[in-house]
Amino acid sequence: MNWEEKKRLVWVKLYEQTKDTGLTCRRCGISRPTLRKWFRRYQSEGEAGLRSQSRRPISSPLKKVDGQTEALILGLRKKRKLGPKRLRSELERLHSISLSVSVIHKVLRRNDCKPLAKPPRKKAEYIRYCRPIPGERVQMDTCKIAPNLYQYTALYAL
Repeated sequence: MNWEEKKRLVWVKLYEQTKDTGLTCRRCGISRPTLRKWFRRYQSEGEAGLRSQSRRPISSPLKKVDGQTEALILGLRKKRKLGPKRLRSELERLHSISLSVSVIHKVLRRNDCKPLAKPPRKKAEYIRYCRPIPGERVQMDTCKIAPNLYQYTALYAL
């Protein structure tokens, strides 16, 4: 028996002794519905009823993606190498299926689809400002270092 079950057993035993719901709830710092729930479970199942039970639903009737839709998503992913956003628009356009990006992403994750490799970004070449005659143009830069403190930098273009 873990500490939560022992705590619940203390609540139930105190209630059985006093038969006063308000007093038991004040002493133990719990609400009346909580005390009623654990007392009912204790009466019907004994100490085994004080164990925590799973809150997981037995079935999910409103599941958004069935097997056919999931196969369609995976087929488009494999054939056309599309990400979740593009898959969403293609499903809407071609098959009139409206799903959110997060649902499509969950389907892809559930089926171990790796993220698509992004092409490397090419950095644009830096073109330095340059004039044919020295001193013809000057480049100025201002940088705020602290409140009311600025650094001014001037570069002569060569």
